[in-house]
Amino acid sequence: MAFAAAAMPPQSSRRAGPSTPETPAPAASSTVAAAQPIAVAGQTRQLSLSDMGGYETVKLRGVDPTTTLNVSVRNDEVVTAARLKLVYTYSPSLIYALSHLKIYLNGEVIATLPLDKDSAGGTVRKDIDLDPRLFTDFNRISVQMIAHYTMDHCEDPYHSTLWTDISPETSLALTTSDIALPNSLALLPAPFFDRRDNRSLNIPFVLPAQADPAVLRAAGVVSSWLGALADWRGARFPVSAAPPADSHAVAFALPNAHPDGVNLTDLKGPTVLVMPNPASPPESGRKLLVIAGRDAKELQQAADALVLGQVSMSGDRALVNAIDLGPERKPYDAPNWAPVDRVVTFKELVTDPSQLEAAGFNPPAIRVKMRLPPDMFAWARNSVPLDVHYRYTAPSSYNDSVLNVGINDQLLRSVRLRPLDTSAADRQFNVPLLSGNVSRGAEEIRVPALRIGSNNEFQFQFHMDSQKTGLCVSTATNSARAAIDPDSTIDFSQFVHYTSMPNLAFIASSGYPFTRMADLADTAVVMPDAPNAKDQEAFLALLGRMGRMSGLPALRVSVVPAASIDTVKNKDLIVIGTGSAADLLGKWGKGMPMVIERSQNQLQLREQSRGAPGTVGSVDVSVNGPMAALVGFESPYARKRSVVALEANASDRLMDVLDVLGDDARVGEVRGDLTVVRQKVVVGLSAGETYDVGHLPWYAWLWVHISRYPVLMAIAGILAGLFVAMSVFWALGRIAARRLDR
Repeated sequence: MAFAAAAMPPQSSRRAGPSTPETPAPAASSTVAAAQPIAVAGQTRQLSLSDMGGYETVKLRGVDPTTTLNVSVRNDEVVTAARLKLVYTYSPSLIYALSHLKIYLNGEVIATLPLDKDSAGGTVRKDIDLDPRLFTDFNRISVQMIAHYTMDHCEDPYHSTLWTDISPETSLALTTSDIALPNSLALLPAPFFDRRDNRSLNIPFVLPAQADPAVLRAAGVVSSWLGALADWRGARFPVSAAPPADSHAVAFALPNAHPDGVNLTDLKGPTVLVMPNPASPPESGRKLLVIAGRDAKELQQAADALVLGQVSMSGDRALVNAIDLGPERKPYDAPNWAPVDRVVTFKELVTDPSQLEAAGFNPPAIRVKMRLPPDMFAWARNSVPLDVHYRYTAPSSYNDSVLNVGINDQLLRSVRLRPLDTSAADRQFNVPLLSGNVSRGAEEIRVPALRIGSNNEFQFQFHMDSQKTGLCVSTATNSARAAIDPDSTIDFSQFVHYTSMPNLAFIASSGYPFTRMADLADTAVVMPDAPNAKDQEAFLALLGRMGRMSGLPALRVSVVPAASIDTVKNKDLIVIGTGSAADLLGKWGKGMPMVIERSQNQLQLREQSRGAPGTVGSVDVSVNGPMAALVGFESPYARKRSVVALEANASDRLMDVLDVLGDDARVGEVRGDLTVVRQKVVVGLSAGETYDVGHLPWYAWLWVHISRYPVLMAIAGILAGLFVAMSVFWALGRIAARRLDR
């Protein structure tokens, strides 16, 4: 990919960060240093324990355990106040004069909480003010338990009386004030997306009135880029005709169609610029990212340049001189998908090798995420080879130290960790990460193919048993270390791409079949001829979701009005089914499981068992309530091409389907070829006809199709048996003939 831009100097300098005093006072009333350019009054948000990385009750065990909660602060915000509401319960069997909790913020002790006898065994609630001057971009709030149950100098650190549980009710009230960043493209994607912000991304898009497909396509490229950046956070892009006053926004502008306050008189070509939001007060710090061109082609070039070359931009304005999208992508090469045509090492699945390391006797599980194409078909084998190599601080003798290997919270194997064998030369090696008595092991595990889906997580849970052999022999120390070798591998190369469609679960989990080409080169989005703001928002949200699944902007997607459907007949289609696009779906009604019109719904039911599907019946009803659906079926224009339609009896109901797709608790209910959403009720059905996509070797294709018919399987079994029997009979006859000849 090639990109060239002319950059102009920034309008203002970078902001000064918050100053940190030499001796911070842990008081709630602490103020922020006067040098900070705070622009507006503080706004407070509540962070739950799960928002800070604690997904269940946090259990503190032993003499000196510590847990850490993570808190991030946006680049355009500064903390002015913070209060930790700590809810916990502790053991009633401690020596209370020697037991307490220590609270740290970024390594500084903020508070010490005594564990007294009166509150032991009950729920304790404490409000702790945190010094806002100690907050940076990434922050760690640590809770350390110092607890003792005996005065003996060699007390057992694993004694059952040494415990404290931190409740999920624990929360942090974080008050922040907005600050004005300079108008600098070098800060992109901030402040429009900030990786420090764990909340769902919600960035308004300002589009010209009656935006044509070319403008929508440029907006879709940018929304897919932001969706890829947002990743697990999710992203939505409300559409408006004017910049909103209360947030950052992205605007698309042409000389004859641009937002109020955006001056394009000196436009010289495809341009990307950042400026203060003209609808917001100057002191608010709200920004407007403007993608502009003298015509629709230049607007597209500016959008492509933004998503490909923003790292080369600086100043407040960049003029695009040239843009090259690079060579065409290959199928299944999405950056977020693990390669399936070769052996994959674990170092390719993590961003930092330290993610494969663990410390302590009972460390958190090492988690390795892996996203796969959903059309993997295991016709030749029913399991996947997983070759795991691991290192650990070896115990001095056999004990209960184990490594539990699982996938998607299901146990695959439990391995006993052996003591160090100093006589084996092949076990003596140096690892910079690990020190002391280090041992290693390897396991080849066959992972059942049925346990693997589109989104997977391997869990490696080490448990290092105590080295103590008697009460006062030694005191256990927290010196245990373990790691999964980055060269551990998993191999999907024996699988092929073949599956039955439609399957909306694939759309929900990975964007398949559209993300088969990571840049959506084989995809066209069909819009109503006159889309409204809700239609456009649905389009942007869907492309943002595709970017999240693939990890790449939709640089080669096609966008057409319903009237121009004939120009994209050879592509997979996404249809925003309102207005004239709904009329188009009505023409395809016989091939669809459900058609939703403004006040009338038609449902076709088909039998899916015992060979070819047949029609069971149909229902045609008139309704006066909200209704939306996601529908999948084979393209009426090309075999083995897919259509996914987002239908609703009103444009604003399209958001109901998008809400389900963005909800991790409900997205699993999207399945089959028809998912109906009626407010809070989600129903997935298989109501239409199926078709196969992908490629199988001829012998595998024959076996797969015979296996669908029990009678043919029986006949094939009989014929195979006869063939084997005749072959054996013939071979024995030949052997007998040779003996007679001799």
